[in-house]
Amino acid sequence: MNALAIKAYDLRRDVVDIIMAGGGGHIGGDMSSMEIMLTLYSRMNVAPDRQKDPDRDRFVLSKGHCVETLYAVLADKGFLDLEEVKAKFSRFGSEYIGHPHNTLPGIEMNSGSLGHGLSVSVGMALAGRMDQRRYRVYTLMGDGELAEGSVWEGAMAAGHYKLDTLCAVIDRNRLQISGSTEDVMAHHDLHARFASFDWHVIDVKDGNDVEQLNAAFDEAEAVKGKPSVVIANTVKGKGASIMENKASWHHHLPTPEEYGIICRELQERKEALCRE
Repeated sequence: MNALAIKAYDLRRDVVDIIMAGGGGHIGGDMSSMEIMLTLYSRMNVAPDRQKDPDRDRFVLSKGHCVETLYAVLADKGFLDLEEVKAKFSRFGSEYIGHPHNTLPGIEMNSGSLGHGLSVSVGMALAGRMDQRRYRVYTLMGDGELAEGSVWEGAMAAGHYKLDTLCAVIDRNRLQISGSTEDVMAHHDLHARFASFDWHVIDVKDGNDVEQLNAAFDEAEAVKGKPSVVIANTVKGKGASIMENKASWHHHLPTPEEYGIICRELQERKEALCRE
């Protein structure tokens, strides 16, 4: 787990470089969701040489604007070439756009229109049951995204059909493009809300801690007769003090000076983990 935590900082640096090369990106949510995606891909049944395997696990990035982290994780897993991502990201005519594009290896569906990922994942889980497949389905949503009504339609259906192969994850960083989620559209008690839809709810105190996340995904896999949701309490802009807990970094291109500060702090935090 410590090696995975260290890798998260290497991949954060990759994300920053992708954004700098492409001239933009959703850096705040990229940083908060890094450990979530990295931990999932460390355990999911997926591989570049088995992309058509009907029993592969499925991952849907519902908060598709955080695709830079998905690109970095997929490159680490061997699905993509990192240098190609950097060279082509956000270029005219490129498939490496600012939201997932399912012509690329390892990406199950185009996403980014918020509120759709959970409902599509419900369909994938239902299809797996009908086809008697063993795969699990994971979807990552932003907490700001939960203001979309379609999320709750999907949640109702998942609970009704007792989709225990479905696991939703909420990147609960409490910030969205226009400010605090609780000011824009308050969520109050998300645990109670999902439980009322007959979901098994797992609260992760530190959603940037790979050990806590790994334990949560173990628990979700053991649950029978209910879908599971992991509410991961994260830090927007995690990794550098100039970004952390600041809504202005939702979509911000670092200046050269800010880039230097971010890279230095990422390296310092990585080295601290290496000493543990």
